[in-house]
Amino acid sequence: MAKSQATFMKNQREKNRQKKKEDKIERKQERREYSAGGGLEQMMAYVNEFGELTSVMPKNSAKSSEAA
Repeated sequence: MAKSQATFMKNQREKNRQKKKEDKIERKQERREYSAGGGLEQMMAYVNEFGELTSVMPKNSAKSSEAA
């Protein structure tokens, strides 16, 4: 006895859904492997006493000098 067309279509949709899910996971892993980002520390920027942006945290912060 042959399967109904509805059952076949359900199976095909499930296969397509699984393939899309696997492709998405694969693309996500590729982005992680080839990303140039270094995390939060790499994205941080600080303002020095002259108002310029730097990637190095200032040693004397304005808050500590104002509190004294």
